Amino acid sequence: MQLLLDVAGLKERLKGTPSAFSVYGDDGAGRAEVAHTAASVLVPIVDRATGLSVIFTKRTTHLKAHSGQVSFPGGRAEPEDPTPEFTALREAQEEIGLAMESVEVLARLPDYLTRTGFRVTPVVGLLTPPLALVPDPREVEEVFEVPLEFLLDPKNHELESREIQGRTVGYYVMRYGERAIWGATAGMVVNLYRQLAAAQIE
Repeated sequence: MQLLLDVAGLKERLKGTPSAFSVYGDDGAGRAEVAHTAASVLVPIVDRATGLSVIFTKRTTHLKAHSGQVSFPGGRAEPEDPTPEFTALREAQEEIGLAMESVEVLARLPDYLTRTGFRVTPVVGLLTPPLALVPDPREVEEVFEVPLEFLLDPKNHELESREIQGRTVGYYVMRYGERAIWGATAGMVVNLYRQLAAAQIE
């Protein structure tokens, strides 16, 4: 089921109780045992005149971890961070220059456990243009947007797999033009879709 949402519909569907668990491209076995480091990402949804869109970043190629990959702005929690929401907003400000006060936090999605040791809390935020983004060139090669309508169409949620340490690991991929959103980032988008699709509207 494809979802066509405006801001009011998005907010209404995010009011409900979030899912208690994330889905992955596989059974998720082994993730809980290694995902000990707290982290947060911001899922930044922009209220454009042409419709809602989602901001992604492409990481620089010289980074040691996940170089060149598409991701949401975010990172590991610091001991002084009071909440996952604060972590997501702080990291987005550091990575793409997004002012914390310009984001309307709408909801948390269920934690996403990565095989690289992170327990990631996705935080959905709403942004209203104009945006004055200043990406940090040490971390971010590019900032771009993808229509939310595209991301919420399950026909665009492809499943692929690869062999990692002797086991077959599945993951989601979404191809938008020449860009590929995959792995944890695509998994969080699928979980956003599940949350919105399952919401009961009164």
